[in-house]
Amino acid sequence: MSAARVGVVTFPGTLDDQDAARAVRLAGAEAVPLWHGDHDLKGVDAVFLPGGFSYGDYLRCGAISRFAPLMDELIPAARGGLPVLGTCNGFQILCEAHLLPGALTRNASLHYICRDQRIRVESAATAWTADFAAGQEIVLPIKHGEGRYVASAETLQELEANGQVVFRYVGGNPNGSLDDIAGISNEAGNIVGLMPHPEHAVEDLVGAPSTDGLGFFTSILKKLVNV
Repeated sequence: MSAARVGVVTFPGTLDDQDAARAVRLAGAEAVPLWHGDHDLKGVDAVFLPGGFSYGDYLRCGAISRFAPLMDELIPAARGGLPVLGTCNGFQILCEAHLLPGALTRNASLHYICRDQRIRVESAATAWTADFAAGQEIVLPIKHGEGRYVASAETLQELEANGQVVFRYVGGNPNGSLDDIAGISNEAGNIVGLMPHPEHAVEDLVGAPSTDGLGFFTSILKKLVNV
C-alpha cells in the first residue's frame, strides 16, 4: 500500500503547518499542503488543522477561517467520515465550523500561557488516539491565550455520556476549561480537537518534553491502513 496522504491546511497566520507536516512524515505518511483559498482537498485520506493565529485572531479565533473556500470542501467531507485533527487554533476552527460542539474563550487568567502540560487520555476509541490507552497520561506543549473550553451544561452531559471527552488536563487546569477538558471528539470519533500541540512533541532532538505526540499520527496511519 502507498503511504497515507494527510493534508495540512495553511491559513493566513498559521504558524505550525511545517511542524505538523514534519510530524506526519515522521510517522510514515505523506504530508500534503492544503491552501485555505483552494477548493480541492487533493484526495487526502485525513486532514490536520494546525495551530497559529489565523487571520490574526480578529473577530474570534477561527471565526474567519471557518468561511475559507477550503472549508466548503472540508466540512461535508468531515461530516461524511474523513478523519480530521485540529490543534489549538485548529480546534477553535473546528468549533467555529460546528464540526465540534462548544467554544474556546479567553483563558481564565486572561494571560497567554506557554508550557509543557500533562494530560490524561480519556478515550482511545477515536481515529487519532487508538495507539494510546484510556487513562494514559502524556505530556504535550501548550501555547494559547484563548483555550478555555466552554459549553452548555446539556452539551457537557452529552459529551460525557457519549465518550466524547478525549483528553483532560491533570496536575492543574491551565486555562479554566470546564471539567478540565483539553480535547473532545465528535460522536463518530473521526474528528478530534485539542488545545495542546502533539506536533511539537514528536522527537527528542528539538528539546520536546516527550515524543508522546507521535501517537496521534501513528494512530491515524493504522486507522487508514485498516479501512
